[in-house]
Amino acid sequence: MTIQAHLDSLQKKHGAIEEKLHDALASPSTDDQQIAELKRLKLRLKDEMERLRASTRH
Repeated sequence: MTIQAHLDSLQKKHGAIEEKLHDALASPSTDDQQIAELKRLKLRLKDEMERLRASTRH
C-alpha cells in the first residue's frame, strides 16, 4: 500500500469515527467512557496521518 493510499484509508476511518462521535454526543444515553474512547481513537488516527504527511515532506 502506498503512503497516499494509507492516508486515504486513515482519512476515511477518521471521518467515520467523527460521525460516530457526533451521533454519540447527540444521544443522551451514551456514556462518557464511550465518548472518550471515540475521541482517543480519532486523535490517534489524526496523529498517524500527520506523521505520514511529515515523513513524505522529508
